[in-house]
Amino acid sequence: MKRIVINESYDEFCISHKALTRLRELGQREALAETDRGVYWPLAAGPREPSLNQCGHLIPRDDEKLVRVVEELQEAANGHAATLKIVAIPDDVNWVITKAERGEQVSEVHRTWG
Repeated sequence: MKRIVINESYDEFCISHKALTRLRELGQREALAETDRGVYWPLAAGPREPSLNQCGHLIPRDDEKLVRVVEELQEAANGHAATLKIVAIPDDVNWVITKAERGEQVSEVHRTWG
């Protein structure tokens, strides 16, 4: 089964600064490339600081390290106004994340014509 991280909240997907730091420790490529704004204000990088807890927008949602960090940190992985959840789908499904009424969902890609 493939595991994918989605945001159940109405707002945009993001991870916390704590989750970004952990992903950087694990060597996750996109996390390493992202500017760590919390490094300049380490005492302010707590969970209540929205400007420093909107990280990880470019990390693939099926990234194994992202899934691992969301499992490890649980609620502490949630970015500002985010509620992260891991969804399991069959490996052979061609998938896409879509916005639903109350957040995101994983949908199977279907073909459409004109």
